[in-house]
Amino acid sequence: MSYFTEEDFKNGQILLFDKPLHWTSFQLVNKVRWLIRKTYGIKKIKVGHAGTLDPLATGLLIICTGKYTKKIPELQGQIKTYTGTFTMGATTPSYDLETEIDQHYPTAHLHADLLHEATQNFIGEISQYPPVFSALKKDGKRLYEYARKGQDVEIEARKVEISDFTLSKIQLPEISFEVTCSKGTYIRSLAHDFGKATKSGAHLSALRRTKIGDFLVSNALTLETFSNQLPK
Repeated sequence: MSYFTEEDFKNGQILLFDKPLHWTSFQLVNKVRWLIRKTYGIKKIKVGHAGTLDPLATGLLIICTGKYTKKIPELQGQIKTYTGTFTMGATTPSYDLETEIDQHYPTAHLHADLLHEATQNFIGEISQYPPVFSALKKDGKRLYEYARKGQDVEIEARKVEISDFTLSKIQLPEISFEVTCSKGTYIRSLAHDFGKATKSGAHLSALRRTKIGDFLVSNALTLETFSNQLPK
């Protein structure tokens, strides 16, 4: 096995990780930085990620080290692909499972043709409102800080682009999907808006990022694999 060297990390590495469920992207970056510093006795090394994944999502997280942290803005702008599950007939304030269900909606009228047809409303450039439970900032505070205190906050819609949106399995109330989209697209918001478009409600109940640009989650490391590639 060929091991990473200290110089490899300082000169710059693009590392692909499969983020575990319930971990924040920040926790994974911190763990990778800690492993590198501990292994080589380095006091300081730049480590950052190229695009946040929510704690309830799994999948591809690109982590850059050393001089390659300068590539992060470019990597963040790449097209991304996700797979996951919408649960129809109910909404949550966070648009996912972070918060409890707040409303129930009818689903008896839903059928495969209607659902497949509804995906077409979201292809191309669309206007999307980010979830209030998000890390976006307004007036110096994260949106979720307002949301957790029950404070109303005005959120502006943003233009995003969805190049592909298909349903792979319909087993109501659950729907499996695949989406390819631009930077800044919230799949939680897509779930919420899809519920409205089908005259029902919906929330995101599972999410996995499978691709960023040409980088695939099938080539990603687990923390254990990465640790084993460090010299002992």
